[in-house]
Amino acid sequence: MQERSSLGQGEYGLSRNDVISRINAGKTNLITDENSKTTSDIVKENVVTYFNIIFAALAVLLIIAGSFRSLTFLPVIIVNTIIGIVQQLRSKKVLDKLSVLSKSTYEVIRDGKQQRVPVDKLVLDDSIILREGQQIPADAVVKEGKIFANESLLTGESDEIEKLPGSELKSGSFVISGTCIAALTAVGNDSYAAQLTAKAKAVKDKQSELIRNIELIIKIAGILIIPIGITLFYQALFINHHSFSDAVVSSVGAIIGMIPEGLYLLVTIALALSSIKLARQKVLLHDMRSIEALARADILCVDKTGTITSDTMEVVDVFSPYGVSGNELSQNKEILVRYINTVPDNNITMQALRAFFGSSKVGFDSARVTPFSSKYKYSQIETRNGTYRLGAPDILLRGRVLEANDPLIEEYSREGLRVLALVKVDENRSDPLAFIAIKNGIRKNAEKIFAFFEEQGVEIKVISGDNPLTVSRIAGLVGIKNNDKYVDASKLQTKEDFDDAVLNYTVFGRVKPEQKKELVLALKRKKLKVAMTGDGVNDILAMKEADCSIAMGTGSDAARQAAQIVLLDSDFSRMKSIVTQGRQIVNNITRSATLFLYKNMFSAFLAIFSIAMLFTYPLKPSQISLVSLFNIGVPAFLLSLETNTVKQKQNFLKRTILTALPAALTSFLSIAALVVFGEVFDISNKDVGIASTYLLAIVGFLILQQVSKPPNVYKIIIFIGCILGFIIFALVPQLRDLFMLTEFSDRGIMLCVVFAFAEITVMRYMTFLFFRLLKVDK
Repeated sequence: MQERSSLGQGEYGLSRNDVISRINAGKTNLITDENSKTTSDIVKENVVTYFNIIFAALAVLLIIAGSFRSLTFLPVIIVNTIIGIVQQLRSKKVLDKLSVLSKSTYEVIRDGKQQRVPVDKLVLDDSIILREGQQIPADAVVKEGKIFANESLLTGESDEIEKLPGSELKSGSFVISGTCIAALTAVGNDSYAAQLTAKAKAVKDKQSELIRNIELIIKIAGILIIPIGITLFYQALFINHHSFSDAVVSSVGAIIGMIPEGLYLLVTIALALSSIKLARQKVLLHDMRSIEALARADILCVDKTGTITSDTMEVVDVFSPYGVSGNELSQNKEILVRYINTVPDNNITMQALRAFFGSSKVGFDSARVTPFSSKYKYSQIETRNGTYRLGAPDILLRGRVLEANDPLIEEYSREGLRVLALVKVDENRSDPLAFIAIKNGIRKNAEKIFAFFEEQGVEIKVISGDNPLTVSRIAGLVGIKNNDKYVDASKLQTKEDFDDAVLNYTVFGRVKPEQKKELVLALKRKKLKVAMTGDGVNDILAMKEADCSIAMGTGSDAARQAAQIVLLDSDFSRMKSIVTQGRQIVNNITRSATLFLYKNMFSAFLAIFSIAMLFTYPLKPSQISLVSLFNIGVPAFLLSLETNTVKQKQNFLKRTILTALPAALTSFLSIAALVVFGEVFDISNKDVGIASTYLLAIVGFLILQQVSKPPNVYKIIIFIGCILGFIIFALVPQLRDLFMLTEFSDRGIMLCVVFAFAEITVMRYMTFLFFRLLKVDK
């Protein structure tokens, strides 16, 4: 007689001394995580950057030139670097603690006893017990039992492969069903999955739109500053015959203006702060950038079981199929009890059945067992008395038998109950013996969260392996819009079928694992951003294809490892916090990037104009630093902390450039005209430089006001505070001297006032034209 999960544990396993000797020999399952940064890595990444090297070189040149007052940009760079290091170290500390909580553990046999061991504490030749839903932690060979494994993450093939004693198991694959004892044959960096790490990471590492565009801006600026800086220096020294000191100062002023020094840092800090906030809510981010992907999502695909419903089930009724009497049902219940005590499955459905019928060791003798498969939707036992199957009635029954029982099944399905069928299979015929109605509890706050997503313009698609009518009913219970639009996915065959279905249906039932993937791909072919939640191994293929994947903490090990975001306490309401944090980052960085690009584009335009017209660049490094401080640095950081959950529909790069361009052109035209005016009417370079500083700041405050719409108390305080700060720095004698704003003549003041009024008018009309002609959203 086979007893459920009775594996010969005493025959396998290492002794304590065996384990110690393997640990000393370094034969453990510890794998170097290239994504995990050490403290020294974080310090190095923040200190040794391309622009920091440029800033260091510029500082050396200014020191050689003796222009120490032009070094005012250095404290800002140093403070930025320190803030970046501190925030990333804080984030690392919190996430490391959370990672320990989420680390998978495995049942291992040592000294003849079963114990649980963290995945990185496994050693070579360990005997581990693998069960449904677990990811295979290292290369192994099956010693006893039988499982079905999915190696799609390694091979790309989604077939379920039967693994019998002697079969090889590859690390990185996962157990679909069954239980076995396996001996580890290769661990750590010697395992198959570890050897594919570099290739796998290259595929998995998807840059977000925000990061990709910001890196493009930085790359363009990095390429331009070198030739422009060298040309300006050569022109000032050899053509305009300025001193070495003046040539250095003027060229450095142009270069500093073109460097978006704090933009990438601002994104890094925003992501780090968000990851800390979410970690405190038991949300683990495998990839910090994933919160941006969820914030941009158009579609959220959810699995019914474990996402809408809780991870527990309850049997509510066992009823007779058509033509089966009450006495026959009682006898069939005994068959069902023996069935559930023979199959090795330990999923939540089987747990509910065992809880309802009570614990028993009575099973079938000498039975050949096929564990439940999400691909085929049933499990099977072959006995001397016949073959029995337990699974979905619409899969197991056919023809007239199914037609006769459909009204019974539909009656329970309309109540949101899942119906299972126990059938006896004889050649080409399946006779139903009993139907079991099972209820899933609805997750707490599920209805509120789906209402939140609807308010945010995110469409919900429910994907499940269950009866579509049942799934539709449950979707309706939590208020999912258009839940009455459901389809049986078994009828979807071609690529065109999937493309049409994703546009016309909300609920998808009888979905196989590979079909979940096809549904996600069909949505992406419609140019939609897709997020996917799941908790089982049958969700992994779809989660890998989604732009953002979220797993429940109570889900399978494999699902948690595959997901970008893990809800460790399985509280679906955390999704609201993730979306809020993501949209806050996207919206606020978009505003902040506009401020940075204003200065960068203006500086590039004016530098190119100075080269073309053989003029000396009018602004000094310290003057640029003052404008950057109060027009960009301080407001950009403070605005990045504001809650802002509006969904951005426009491309990040297009929006920031087109919003910043009117201001950049306005400042360029007014200051270029001022330089020409100064040359013609013999205005001193000092007056032109100071007037240019004030003109640049005025437009800077105008664009700050523009990106701060709609106004609120917080934004008004930031705006007024930055203006007051600039005025104080411009009036205090010591600070005026530091930022080279002293000795401003009456003639220069009058000229500055005239150009300021003209500049404000030009800015107003140019912004109006851009918004109207290019249809840029305010």
